[in-house]
Amino acid sequence: MNAKCTPVVCIVGPTAVGKTELSLQVAEYLGSEIVSADSMQVYRYMNIGTAKLPSHARRGIVHHMLDVAEPWELFTVHDYAIGARAAVAEIAGRGKTPVVVGGTGLYVRALVDGYDFTATSRNNALRTELEAESAAYGSPRLHDRLGALDPDAAGKIHPNDARRIIRALEIVLGSGQPVRENHRPQNESDVQITPVIVGLDAPRTDLYERINQRVDAMMEQGLEGEVRALLNMGCTSEHTSMQAIGYKELVSYVRGECSREDAVSRIKQASRRYAKRQLSWFRADRRIEWYAIQEDDMMLSSSDLVLHISDRLGHMTS
Repeated sequence: MNAKCTPVVCIVGPTAVGKTELSLQVAEYLGSEIVSADSMQVYRYMNIGTAKLPSHARRGIVHHMLDVAEPWELFTVHDYAIGARAAVAEIAGRGKTPVVVGGTGLYVRALVDGYDFTATSRNNALRTELEAESAAYGSPRLHDRLGALDPDAAGKIHPNDARRIIRALEIVLGSGQPVRENHRPQNESDVQITPVIVGLDAPRTDLYERINQRVDAMMEQGLEGEVRALLNMGCTSEHTSMQAIGYKELVSYVRGECSREDAVSRIKQASRRYAKRQLSWFRADRRIEWYAIQEDDMMLSSSDLVLHISDRLGHMTS
């Protein structure tokens, strides 16, 4: 028997558009708690570069799925789905409406639609074997192997991207099915979610200026020092966490492979490209109701949106 449907507010959109501020306002108005859907904010010690809201700025609102993994650990969408759906159930159990906020589209989809990633759980023995083969013969050989088993998945991964190739082979060999077949909705779930999904967007010139200003602010706040501290902890460019935008570019700078100015320029460019990819992903979801945020009326638009979201929840539960 399916569980009772749980209303959940989701706030999505590209990086730097203003999702965090709106989520705080919505959670304050509803007296609720927030669940992050950001694939890099799950890592501890990665605060500045992920734009993680510091504790003192959370307005007393409980946040979930932040700082749940070490930066040298592999944290998968399967891990996220388990933790986030448990958080949603706990929040709903306290009589509150969960507010999900983030720009990682697959994380939002895994949470809202209950994707079953059981078959994609880690297989440590198989992974060790594949890693050894990659070290001995190179990732292109593994890429050829993936191409024979799952051409679609291989076509989306560069032959030198050993981490993603190994992950894809782990899924295909472990489940006996193509990667895309492992990303399917569940028929039964401990949490059945009915989402109200709001998407934020902004004129491109405004959005790109927001991104540039955010990157400059991150550098002023000490992003370089944060990256150096992570490297001193033993993190390397091979770890998923250190492949995040802002971190990988500064790792190159620390290694002397580029200038600081060039690294900052690369971060801004990568962030703009990421924003485009985020919008492409979310635009495909017809459930999302989009709102354009203007620089000169951000607070007014946010206030109106809070009331609109509350009204939609009211209609849903009445």
